[in-house]
Amino acid sequence: MLIRTISMAALLAVSFPQSALAESGFFVAAGIGTARLDETFDGFEIDADSTAYRLSAGYRFNRYLAIEGAYLNLGRFDQTFEVDGERVDVSLKADGFTFGATGYLPLGDRWSLLARTGAFFWDGDADINRVSAARPEDANLFIGAGVAMALSPKLSLTADVSRYDLDDVSSTVVTAGVVFSFR
Repeated sequence: MLIRTISMAALLAVSFPQSALAESGFFVAAGIGTARLDETFDGFEIDADSTAYRLSAGYRFNRYLAIEGAYLNLGRFDQTFEVDGERVDVSLKADGFTFGATGYLPLGDRWSLLARTGAFFWDGDADINRVSAARPEDANLFIGAGVAMALSPKLSLTADVSRYDLDDVSSTVVTAGVVFSFR
């Protein structure tokens, strides 16, 4: 599905002869993808994926730099274990807000590489057998990289991989999204 979407976007991009990379202005964006967790929590080795999504808004100063705030939901990581013949259900989830900067490296009129970093202000829920084990919250750094393709001066597609630290646990998130620029 993602490959078909990117192929269709590439065909649409050919129809715009002018430079489509955003110069400056406000933008809103939405992305959906997969969050991966492969960590030990409370003695349990969690190896699970979940659906993650991000809704963001920001300001792009020029072709090279933007600031952005976002709501990020990492989804829910559920896994079942057997301990001494008993079933143990472990469920972890986290969401929160990010604030950071994104740098762009234009590769022609339509494509650019991107790198982002900032702070992730998150809240988590950890349940074992539907009983709350912990409700952690903190602020940690995140870092990511990806690619953007402009379909028009106002509309772009993005794909990125980001790493979010949540104290002693980290999650890798892969998303594809759309950006609408108000310029």
